Amino acid sequence: MTSTTGGPRPFDCLWCGRAWQPRAADDLEAGARLCPDCLGRAGENPFLRFRLRAALEARAAAASPATAPAAATGPADMDDWYLRRGVHARGPAHDLAWQMELDVATTWLDALPLHGEIVELAAGTGWWSALLATKGDLHAYDASGANLDRARERLLAHRLRAHLHVRDPWFPPDRPVDAVVVPLALGGVPAGRRADVLALLRAWLRPGGLAALVSVRADPATGALAGAAPLTLEPGELAAGLAAAGFTNVTTQATGRFFLLASGTAA
Repeated sequence: MTSTTGGPRPFDCLWCGRAWQPRAADDLEAGARLCPDCLGRAGENPFLRFRLRAALEARAAAASPATAPAAATGPADMDDWYLRRGVHARGPAHDLAWQMELDVATTWLDALPLHGEIVELAAGTGWWSALLATKGDLHAYDASGANLDRARERLLAHRLRAHLHVRDPWFPPDRPVDAVVVPLALGGVPAGRRADVLALLRAWLRPGGLAALVSVRADPATGALAGAAPLTLEPGELAAGLAAAGFTNVTTQATGRFFLLASGTAA
């Protein structure tokens, strides 16, 4: 991430939007794409912690690929979060309701007319990747190589193939595709930056392409995971945001307590 003059490129902080010029390409600010003030508050916020861990993991991998440490919130913890296991269990009633709504979200995603080249942003451990890989040519992006290793195992177990890319999922697109899917990560984006993310989804798509989002709602018992923070956003607000970003045929629905589902067609 260097400029044409040889120095690191400036960026807009992913949390507060502040413009920042890092001193060196391997600065944590550059790796996390956070200004120093937001980076210093990583202990207070799951999204900031996720970005910091991703930067530390990338720095360690660059320095010594063979001995790079795993992120503090690793693939096993992410899978436990989905399955409500261990520290993420909330009791039989909650966990059953969670699983039922997760099934509703999966059925909804499966029913969408996804096809052709599909991009999955912030794919995590590939919880949704196996489904998406049955729909078309899947390219899954995540900042964590450890997460994508688990996604690869999941795909191989289903005898499926996909292109897995270790890359910041919020970098600008390099080509237009037929569909883009964002599972859960929108909740980790601050309200002031969501318009930019929705515009990024539109930029990924050729006209007529489909965007699909599955986000966690702000239920107090949900339990937060880095990159999957509860979403303080109602269906009408998300529909308006998608329309403003250049989407038509927008649909939004809540599964109940836990998930918000949205789709739209690129105009």
